[in-house]
Amino acid sequence: MTKRTLEGTSRKRRRVSGFRARMRTKNGQNVIKARRRKGRIRLSVSQG
Repeated sequence: MTKRTLEGTSRKRRRVSGFRARMRTKNGQNVIKARRRKGRIRLSVSQG
């Protein structure tokens, strides 16, 4: 079987859980803040 040609997941992944998307909302900012506190190297999918 052939693969589906249009999946578009990487764009959606950035739009939903990228750094800029997180900073847009107050809850998202809390997510970044919590990950900084925990000492995560990767704060989000795309580091803005």
